[in-house]
Amino acid sequence: MISSGAAVTGILVPATKPVVLVVDDVSANRELLEGYLYDLGYEVRQARDGLDALEKIHAEEPDLVLLDIDMPRMDGLTLCARVKADPLRRLVPIILITASHDRATRLKGLEAGADDFLTKPFDAKELLVRTQVLLRDRALNKRLDAAEGVILTLARAVESRDGYTIQHAERVALFSREMGRAYGLDGEDLDVLYKSGMLHDVGKIAVPEAVLLKPGPLDERESAAMRRHSVEGERICAPLRSTAHYLPIVRHHHERFDGQGYPDGLAGSAIPLGARLVAIADAWDAMVSDRPYRAGVSRDEAVRRLREGKGAQWDAMFVDLFLGLLDQGLAERARPRP
Repeated sequence: MISSGAAVTGILVPATKPVVLVVDDVSANRELLEGYLYDLGYEVRQARDGLDALEKIHAEEPDLVLLDIDMPRMDGLTLCARVKADPLRRLVPIILITASHDRATRLKGLEAGADDFLTKPFDAKELLVRTQVLLRDRALNKRLDAAEGVILTLARAVESRDGYTIQHAERVALFSREMGRAYGLDGEDLDVLYKSGMLHDVGKIAVPEAVLLKPGPLDERESAAMRRHSVEGERICAPLRSTAHYLPIVRHHHERFDGQGYPDGLAGSAIPLGARLVAIADAWDAMVSDRPYRAGVSRDEAVRRLREGKGAQWDAMFVDLFLGLLDQGLAERARPRP
């Protein structure tokens, strides 16, 4: 399977040991791979086929999977597709190992979501360099996730400033994702919608508390300060590459379908699709929730206001979509946790 090759030098291993899962139905191949990887300083786990690997991945998420294609019970292509379809594990890098040079096999691997390939026989240098590249990417993704977590913490800090916004972002995120699902979006698009919903008001961290919590209508200066929160939210998220897809939604969730919103006065389809969805979710939750200076309106009144704003404040198609989801119990599923 692996030719001896020259000694591997110049490859840096992170201070914390990455976990590599080796999946092959031939025990000798698993042992050989484990030997090379262990000598390089990695933690190694073994699985004898796709089903065994799936159980191990759910029990302990690895940093990398080395996956043979031809195996009994569940082959490598099926396992790869299953892992990449899981929103919680889709970023786990997978190297498919095959004895075939057939182009069709590689295309199937790419369709399944494979990150790289190794063709048998290969030498230790090739194995270790390819492994190291993907592990470095994995470490970067973990750091990006941590940085994204800091911004989510900021969003929750905004929520903690008054009782109204506690869990508001989570409800907006859930409503937005469910509208996206009903519209036909899936995978990463739904993840972007959910996280954008969580972050849509993060810019309110820059709004003075006296304005944010004022028990009554805002004057012109205060309204201007409040309107800046969407631009401030974009500014806070912009430095992170991982939040690039969220920026248009965070910036534009207060645009109106008739062009009378802010910050840029976009109208109609010029407003990003995700921002049109989040705008409806945000407005609904604001209407039915109690505020320091007023009680939330009834469900019937909120429905009436949404219908009244169709085609003016909000995209009429998405208002109808949201109202249909309400009839299916969406609001009840988003009730605050005890």
